[in-house]
Amino acid sequence: MATSNYSASAPVPAGPKRNSLGLRIWHWASSGLVLFQLLTILFLFVVLKVKQLAPEFSKVLAEKGVVMAPDQLRGLTRIVAHHIWDWHIWAGLLISLLLAYRVLVSFRQRGSQRTAAKIAHLQTLASQGDAVAKKGVLIRYSYRMFYVVLAVMVLTGVILVFEDYFRSIEHLSKEIHEVSMYAVIAFVVAHIFGVFRAEVTDAPGLVSGMINGGEPAE
Repeated sequence: MATSNYSASAPVPAGPKRNSLGLRIWHWASSGLVLFQLLTILFLFVVLKVKQLAPEFSKVLAEKGVVMAPDQLRGLTRIVAHHIWDWHIWAGLLISLLLAYRVLVSFRQRGSQRTAAKIAHLQTLASQGDAVAKKGVLIRYSYRMFYVVLAVMVLTGVILVFEDYFRSIEHLSKEIHEVSMYAVIAFVVAHIFGVFRAEVTDAPGLVSGMINGGEPAE
């Protein structure tokens, strides 16, 4: 009787992962909060269209036999807007804390976990003619630019929350905040598209690597 030959599976290497736990927590928490922030803007200016709520409120109340003055109707619409803005503000404050957490995490990275080490490795491959590595270098630098834009958005957002103390730069902060928001939207769209494309082409495993940590760090 022949004995079945079972091949032993390769042992799972121990030690820290290429993507540390702290980085993964920051990535998914920040992703969720940034998307939530964008949803609050979407609801305010696209879905709910708060400025158009007053006529709708007036129509519904008239059917119930209730007549309200225009200023009272505007007060009702402001209640809806204020609740959504409160969510927006709290999410923004949490993002500011996460950004500070990201700075702390960067000091705890070791070896190939560090962003500088990842870029250096990609640059070495790129110098050898690796086209995928060349693209990877640009992507890594785009991440750094995103951190800068996110920091600007958080800083201007905090200024707007405490606008009473920053009257002289309130208007400028609002404009910068709006511009940085559009930059974040552009990055989020490009990031999602780029990750999806990489997963189905030349770099599968990016999403799983950001969940389970990926390969062991050197």
